Amino acid sequence: MNSSSNTTSVIAQVSDSHLFADQGGLHHGANVYQNLSRVFKELASLPGLQAIFFTGDLTQDHSEQSYQLFVDALAAAFNDNTWSCPLYWLAGNHDDKKLLTKLLVHPQISAEKVIELQYWRIHLLDSTTDTPAGAVSEQQLLELRKNIPIKNLAEAKSDLVFMHHHPLDVGYFIDQHGLQNQQQFWQHVNVIPSVKAVCCGHIHRGLTKVASNLNAIPLYACPATSIQFDPNSATVAALNQGPGYRLLTLFADGTMQTTKHYLSK
Repeated sequence: MNSSSNTTSVIAQVSDSHLFADQGGLHHGANVYQNLSRVFKELASLPGLQAIFFTGDLTQDHSEQSYQLFVDALAAAFNDNTWSCPLYWLAGNHDDKKLLTKLLVHPQISAEKVIELQYWRIHLLDSTTDTPAGAVSEQQLLELRKNIPIKNLAEAKSDLVFMHHHPLDVGYFIDQHGLQNQQQFWQHVNVIPSVKAVCCGHIHRGLTKVASNLNAIPLYACPATSIQFDPNSATVAALNQGPGYRLLTLFADGTMQTTKHYLSK
């Protein structure tokens, strides 16, 4: 992605669409294709949006058509725009990485995992495993540190990490499927002073938590485009709340602002 000439970058995070092969497919009563389409259309109307980051769990039924519907929803939303807002993706525990690579083909979609903005660098980490729970490999964590040069701190960029699984417990049932190597993850991230925040999906709620470490790095969880989880339920149950997304404004001085947004149900 080309560097912006502006001193701020505005980006969006969307997550957990849980699509079916059928546009009419319902996930706990919600038409998830319609929800995703509405979120994309709202993002397409936002002036100055520079990038969209999708943080996993595209599919619910694991069908190839569900991946194609994701592309269709994006293409339809941005069809009338004269500018292109790139979308970057990473896999969730429901996704097949081979199908993501094969089927997420569109001029607006990129498989890049390190994205350079003018003052910020965005890293997309793969936290998927063979189970619903997550882990970020030691190799990825070492690569993350390698990709953040600190030779000239006066000119260094700020860094932002995206991943699917949540690296801090949130206090409800989804924690059993959270990041299993939390301690290892934070041991690496805590020693990188340029990392300003970690953003995740997976928990289907727009929460903010702060890691209890020297750098007090915030964790921003993204509302789902499908359903928002009821934290008082012992298993998956939907709140009476519409689809959501997160906006992040990244400033040249390394500070940032973020807001979560919900559409009407």
